[in-house]
Amino acid sequence: MSREALASVSEINPEPFIEAVLGFRDTAAIKAAIDLDLFTALAEGATEPAALAIRTGASERGLRILCDYLTLKGFLAKADGRYAPSPSSAVFLDRRSPAYMGGVADFLAAPEMMALFLDDPVSYVRHGGSLGLANMAPENPIWIKFAKAMVPLVLGSAQGVAAEVATWSPPPRRVLDIAAGHGFFGISVAKAVPGAAIVAVDWPDVVALAAENAKAAGLDGRYATLPGSAFDVDWGRDFDLVLLPNFLHHFDHDTCVSLLEKARASLAPGGRVIAVEQVPDAERISPPWPAGFALIMLATTQRGDAYTEAELGDMARDAGFSGVALTALPPSPASLVLFEA
Repeated sequence: MSREALASVSEINPEPFIEAVLGFRDTAAIKAAIDLDLFTALAEGATEPAALAIRTGASERGLRILCDYLTLKGFLAKADGRYAPSPSSAVFLDRRSPAYMGGVADFLAAPEMMALFLDDPVSYVRHGGSLGLANMAPENPIWIKFAKAMVPLVLGSAQGVAAEVATWSPPPRRVLDIAAGHGFFGISVAKAVPGAAIVAVDWPDVVALAAENAKAAGLDGRYATLPGSAFDVDWGRDFDLVLLPNFLHHFDHDTCVSLLEKARASLAPGGRVIAVEQVPDAERISPPWPAGFALIMLATTQRGDAYTEAELGDMARDAGFSGVALTALPPSPASLVLFEA
C-alpha cells in the first residue's frame, strides 16, 4: 500500500461520530459537577474522592468516576489519586471566583433548551427553524432563568461596549436598552458614562429584574424601565444611543430591518445604534463559537441566524443606515456592531 493510501486510511476514524452521538455525557458531567459544587470543593482542598464525598454528600465511587471523566475532558488534572482544577476551571467554575460562570448551565442546559435541541432535531432542520424559546409567552419563567443565568457569559462584552461608548465625544446622555434582559449592557454604559440615563425595554418580569440589578449598581434615578414587547411599545425619541444587545440574531432579515428602522426613528440628531452579535466569517465556518451559534438559532427560533458582516450591512442599508462597522469584544467571541448614519 502506498504512503498516500496509508495516510488516508489513518485518517479514517469513527471516534468523532461516536463522540458526537454521546455528547450528552459532557452536559451531564458538567451539570453534576456544578450542582455538587465540585470545583469549589477541590479548590478548598478536598482533592480525593473520600474527602469529596464528605464535602459534597455524594458517593465516593460516583465522584471518582465523575472526576476521571472530567480529567479526560480537560476540566481536571489527576496525579497519585488526587484531583486539581485546570487553570480555566479554577477561574470559571470555582464559586468563590469573581469570574464564576457555573450558573450559565441553568439556562443553556435547562430542560426546555435540551428538549428544543434533542426531541426532534430533524424537524427544525427540515423546516429551517423551530417554534423556539424566542416565541414563547412573555410570562414563561424561562426568561427569568435566562436573565439570571447568562450574566457571566455577557458581562465581558457589556463592559467592552461601555468602554467603547465612554470614548465618544460628546458622551451619550439618553440611552435606550432594547431587550435589556438582566440589564447589564445599559448598566455598564451608565457606570462608564457618569450622567447617562438608561431606559430599559423588556417583558415586565424580566425588566423588573434589570431594575433590581441597576439599583444594586447604585443607579437609582438614572435607570427607568419600559415594560412590554420591543415590537409593540413606543420606544420614545431623542436617544443618543440605542442598544440592541444579543437581539437581532433571533429574527430574519426583514424583522431585523424593521427593528433597526424603529431604532433609527428613536435617535436624536447624531445618535447612534449599537448591536452585539456573534458574527461568523463569510464562509460561516469560523471563528468556532460564532459559526456554531447558527445551530442554536436554528433549534430555538423560527428564523434566527448568526449573521455575517455582509448580511448585517445589508440590513443596515435597508433600514436607512450607510453600513456597519465591527469591533471585536475580547475575551468574548461577540462583536460590537455600529450602525453607521
